Amino acid sequence: MVSLKHKDQRVAVLIDTQNLYYSAKNLFDAKVNFKSVLETAVASRKLIRVFAYVVQTKTREEQPFFDALANLGIETRVRPLQEFYGGLKKADWDVGIVIDAVRVANSVDVIVLASGDGDFIPLVEYLKNQGKRVEVVAFGKSTSSLLKEAADEFINVEENPKKYLINK
Repeated sequence: MVSLKHKDQRVAVLIDTQNLYYSAKNLFDAKVNFKSVLETAVASRKLIRVFAYVVQTKTREEQPFFDALANLGIETRVRPLQEFYGGLKKADWDVGIVIDAVRVANSVDVIVLASGDGDFIPLVEYLKNQGKRVEVVAFGKSTSSLLKEAADEFINVEENPKKYLINK
């Protein structure tokens, strides 16, 4: 099989940290090795931009995690956790991820979406219609089967847990 990845491709990586975090926690009781995810996503190509979408709580206990992402060269997009009357908490980054993907699409050949969220299927279809290669990196068991089908390539991080997971 001929590889559709080559060193001259310009790549943008969009990391849905909540999606990967909860998949790793629920499936493996482990944490994600974001350095390995990024290396796999880039695959020796030209990295143009990488964003991680994160949520900040009032306690800011996640600041060391944000710093670790920044040390990897990952730009963090931070949104405060919204707390509603009755205890409901929400911090949805889907629209922000879509906007960044559309914004950066003109500057890249490939967009790698690190998320298993099926809500991104219309985005994947749009990007492919714009002539972009779209790759998805996520946990197979928690990734939408339709998202896997929509992507040009699906990379299942479950196939190499030693590489992509950090045990607690």
